[in-house]
Amino acid sequence: MSKLNYGGPVVLVVMDGVGLRDQTAGNAVKQAHLETLNELMTKYPTAKLGAAGEYVGVPKDDMGNSEVGHNAMGAGEIVLQRSAKVEEDVRTGKIFETQTWHDITERIRAHNSTLHFMGIFSDGNVHSNIAHLEKMLAQAQKDGIARVRVHILIDGRDVPPQSEPKFIQRLEKFIHDLGDPDYKIASGGGRMVITCDRYENDWPMVEKGWHTHVLGEGRQFANATEAVETFRAETPGLQDQYMPAFVIAENGQPIGTINDGDAVVYIDFRADRAVEMAQAFTYDEFPHFDRVRRPDIYFTGMTEYNEDLHVPAHVLVGSPVFEHTLTEYLATKGVKQYAISETVKFGHITYYFNGNSYHIPEGEVDEEVPSYTEPFNTRPWMKCAEITDKLVEAIESGKYDFLRINYPGGDMVGHFGELEPTINAMEAIDISLKRIVEAVNKLGGITVITADHGNAEELLNEDGTAKTSHTTNRVPCIFVDDTENANLYRLSANDCGLANLASTIAILLGQEPHEAWLPAIIEEK
Repeated sequence: MSKLNYGGPVVLVVMDGVGLRDQTAGNAVKQAHLETLNELMTKYPTAKLGAAGEYVGVPKDDMGNSEVGHNAMGAGEIVLQRSAKVEEDVRTGKIFETQTWHDITERIRAHNSTLHFMGIFSDGNVHSNIAHLEKMLAQAQKDGIARVRVHILIDGRDVPPQSEPKFIQRLEKFIHDLGDPDYKIASGGGRMVITCDRYENDWPMVEKGWHTHVLGEGRQFANATEAVETFRAETPGLQDQYMPAFVIAENGQPIGTINDGDAVVYIDFRADRAVEMAQAFTYDEFPHFDRVRRPDIYFTGMTEYNEDLHVPAHVLVGSPVFEHTLTEYLATKGVKQYAISETVKFGHITYYFNGNSYHIPEGEVDEEVPSYTEPFNTRPWMKCAEITDKLVEAIESGKYDFLRINYPGGDMVGHFGELEPTINAMEAIDISLKRIVEAVNKLGGITVITADHGNAEELLNEDGTAKTSHTTNRVPCIFVDDTENANLYRLSANDCGLANLASTIAILLGQEPHEAWLPAIIEEK
């Protein structure tokens, strides 16, 4: 392609969780008043990118998610993701041949202690999968593990919002079919209430989880189903993800505290909502809250949750490898870069985009705006205005060649499965898009607007119930270009996905794409 040369910057806008869907029912993207977005999609070239399944390195029919979506954008190639690697190793039994699994079982038998499993609890296959837990429970029994306790982080986000107690009953039946070993659910709570904070936005969530799982402190119930049914009766319409914490007890005593000599396997294969609890278990110096007591345990992650620092030290499945990331490649070319979002998506536009690395490429500046800690459906505009202010300032400074931003609202508000708040979220993003495009156009640059996966466009299931999960729908990729360069290229006829963006960004910056990358979404006219 003829070398493109823009007077202004290349700006990548990621509308998190905003997919394409023709139907209007349950579609916050269609129903919102999006004057700017609709005009841009009509006026400028708009591709429809694959953002799920094999386009982002997960099993064929799996929905996309923010982690793998940003990985794909930044990698430029399709890398087999954690979910696919874990699925393969569990299916083949390779996971049970590892030294880590051997060490776990040896420790438990030697101490006559308890094996604990902890993590997001569903078959959503975004953070974890109950099927993997079942395979590990069956293997634990074969390996002579007498006592197991499971600490469940109830989902209702990657699966329907009131799925429980379906998964609880499934697990209890599975344990019964094993012959009723001493394997029990010991504690739990909603994933947006305890344990599963990310990007250090709300450490008190993790502290609450520590007190629930480790110390056994909290409201007591005879079993997990009783806990769910009680909370539902007390708060009709309560979504699973906001289920209060609970502890299972017998004769007033918690049945599953975590103690010296025990082992803990964190079943999440996705890092963002697992890494903080991993730190709490494994760090000697830990300033975030008083752990009261830190048991001497063997802690294992399904995969590494921080590849730079190798947290945790013990894992069951190796992590994906990203060798030629867009940001590192651009850094070698002297391209000045800038990335911004608010806390809940800051790690996606930086850590995941940079190939699961906290290393900041030379010449890149990352900026984080603190998110609200209140439920996002009560503040659906989120921090749109604030991050846009900072992005526009960075654009106008002239310091940067490539800038990128993530707007979380379509995803973070969409996960409530509520139409009106998600419409509000989309309209807040739309106002921001206008400001960005005007700033970029004034300098003779180009704005590329896309999304990492779908969500906001499909908030209803076929039976009319709320849908809180991501989707497998394609996502837009709009090339807002009012310069003479627009006459030099057109959309490629190839079937493209998010991984094709890296070559595209490089070309727009006047660079030759890395030879390992997939071809660009645009081609020479």
